[in-house]
Parts: sequence; structure tokens; C-alpha cells
Amino acid sequence: MTLKERLTEDFKEAMKAKDEVRKNTISLARAAIKQFEVDNRGTELDDEGVIAILSKQVKMRKDALSDFEKAGRTDLADAYKAEMEVLMAYLPKQLSADEIADVVKETASALGIDGGKQNMGKLMGAVMGKVKGVADGGEVKKAVEAFLA
Repeated sequence: MTLKERLTEDFKEAMKAKDEVRKNTISLARAAIKQFEVDNRGTELDDEGVIAILSKQVKMRKDALSDFEKAGRTDLADAYKAEMEVLMAYLPKQLSADEIADVVKETASALGIDGGKQNMGKLMGAVMGKVKGVADGGEVKKAVEAFLA
């Protein structure tokens, strides 16, 4: 079963169970996928493409979440946290900060980089290529900066 098919089945189950948060979140995710396919002239997305869109949806919610928390809107923050939990169920397991740091160290040694801010772009690009879809770019940036410092 593809990820798109799983989303469709889970959407139906959420409707039957009257789980509004899950139903609405999956509906928004499916709409984002459909919009991408329409914008790209009917290109059918595979699981990797769906994961990229779901990751973008999670990132959008994380960005908004920090704003809601700063503004003291706990009601909206709680709603976005619930939506993020639903979306994370469809994404591959994310790497921990320690695992990201290990990937950074391995990549740096393979490229012969031992420090210096001038190597930031080179190391970031190589690491992001290895952890695409399983690590947040912000976390990777922190790990790379810590390594180069």
C-alpha cells in the first residue's frame, strides 16, 4: 500500500470514528499533495514525494507553533501539536540530535573537513543529502555549526 493509499484509508477511518483532528489534518495533507500534482501537470507522486510534502506540512506547523506559544495562544498551540502528531505517523522515524552529530562527524571525516566556517556549505550539502527526510534541516544546521566551531 502506497502512502497516498494509506492516507485515503486513514481518512475514511477517521471519518467513521468521528476523529475531527485526524480527519482534518489528513484532509489538509491530501489537499497539499493534490495541489502539488495539479501544479506539476498531473505528475503522480511516489512515496518519497509524499514524504517531502508531509515534511513541509510538519515544518509549517512547527514554525507557527513557536509563534503561537510566544503569543500565549495555548489553544492554537495544542491544536497544532495534535496535527503534527498525526502527520509524524506517516513520516520515517526522525534521527536524534546524537545520531545527526554522528552523521556530521562521519561526513566531515570523509570530506577531510576538520573545522572552519568556510566549510559550512560544503558540509551542510553533503549531510543533508544523507539525512533527507529523516532529519530536520534546522537540527542539522545546529549540529554542523557545533562541529565546525
